[in-house]
Amino acid sequence: MFFRKNNKAAILSLFLALSFVIPGLAQNKNTDNSPLQRLEIMRQKLETMRRSLGSVSATLKESSKDDKSKKDDKQSLETPLGRIKALEKETSNLQSEVNNLRGKVERSEKYEINDIEQVEATVSEFQTRVDNALLESASARANPVSDVGKPREIKKKKKFLGIFGGGGNDEYEELIGTVTPGRDKELFINATKEVRKNNYDVGRLLFQTIISTYPDSPYLPMAKLAVADSFYLEGSTSSLIQAASAYQDWLTFFPTHPLSDRVLLKIAESEMLQVGLPDRDATRAKRAEQRLKALLQQSKNPILRKEAEARLAQVQDNLGLHNLYVANYYYKLSVDQKKGGLKGAQSRYREILDKYPNFTFMDEALYKLAVTYQLEEETDQAAKYYQQLARDYPNSDYFKKAKEQLQLIGANIPPPNPEKVKVSPPEEKSFFANFKNEVFGIYPMTIDRNGVLMTDDFDKTKFELIDQIIENQGDINESQIPKSLTTVISQRQLPSEQK
Repeated sequence: MFFRKNNKAAILSLFLALSFVIPGLAQNKNTDNSPLQRLEIMRQKLETMRRSLGSVSATLKESSKDDKSKKDDKQSLETPLGRIKALEKETSNLQSEVNNLRGKVERSEKYEINDIEQVEATVSEFQTRVDNALLESASARANPVSDVGKPREIKKKKKFLGIFGGGGNDEYEELIGTVTPGRDKELFINATKEVRKNNYDVGRLLFQTIISTYPDSPYLPMAKLAVADSFYLEGSTSSLIQAASAYQDWLTFFPTHPLSDRVLLKIAESEMLQVGLPDRDATRAKRAEQRLKALLQQSKNPILRKEAEARLAQVQDNLGLHNLYVANYYYKLSVDQKKGGLKGAQSRYREILDKYPNFTFMDEALYKLAVTYQLEEETDQAAKYYQQLARDYPNSDYFKKAKEQLQLIGANIPPPNPEKVKVSPPEEKSFFANFKNEVFGIYPMTIDRNGVLMTDDFDKTKFELIDQIIENQGDINESQIPKSLTTVISQRQLPSEQK
């Protein structure tokens, strides 16, 4: 199996070495997000840290009750409990700082973008300190005798980790707080159950406990991937931003893993789900394009390549339309209103030709580019693009106009490309479809809503990749990964169906 062939110490060293690099990379990416998105991401990170620290603090308090030597100095920074309590206080202070900034942004009050950048840097550094403290306190919380599989006394409490209201219990708080042999598998199974019930925060917290407390666990790599899946399945804008970052984080550690091409596709789809209409910012579409191109360079799976090619065509259509709208603005300014702007139109139309050769509306770009050159009396260039349109788009609404202009110029009209004769122009969308897309800012694209390991809509009759990982004690064989783009391996036979 893949992970068991690798040296665990080497993997752990890599995690620790890159833990200082990746937060910086993620911070740079955050500058493309809106201030509210950046603050929401920080809020979620701090809330997860608060819950983890709270569970560990409760466990350490419980263990110190019977140790008289620790009663007097349990708040000291020299003790594990003291350090955890100090971090809890810092978490609360940072949460207040983030909430204050968020309030200013929501109320449109004056604030400095530098304030957000400084808090981001602080939260990133604080995350490293919290992770280190949780790992260092593991020995103080350790129970060398495994109680996995044995019934535990579950104490009733008003709230579970501050997530739910009354009637909850502290089962997971005890799971998170104590360190026991075999507990990593129990955490992984319970985390999977919670994500499948759409309790994403709880599931992530349990997966994250494996990462921060059991560095030698065979479940650790897949726990990191499951965290990324949980963000992706949650699907909000801030969650998708974190999903892309978490998938990239995982890919940094495991670039040659058999699941790496699927993770690349999921990074692209995390960006695709944030792509707006072509008349809006193109940053997400450009990122998705880069990821899909990287996948096509890397993957040898023909089915996955076909899926990536279809998505790339849709993303590039979005980018092509973005350029076409800008070009048409300059075209109207110069051709219809005689106010100049021909060069601006030409550069955008040419960019479409150079970058997006399969653009759905290439006929329009070719015709209008030819018109701009004709107005500049560069008839050779104009004829070149009219001829390309007449040859490759014989069924276009612009074909007749291009043919007329070629006759006026005195240039040859090329015969149509036989492969293009049967190609129909793109169908116009219905009024309802256009209205819905405009209202919701949706650009229709093919996107797999499932994660790499888990499906979006869990069906207990399905056996998924994450189930195989549990069955394999934390790993997965390449032969167990379906060739087709699916998270489901097989159908389960439910007890009632068994003979």
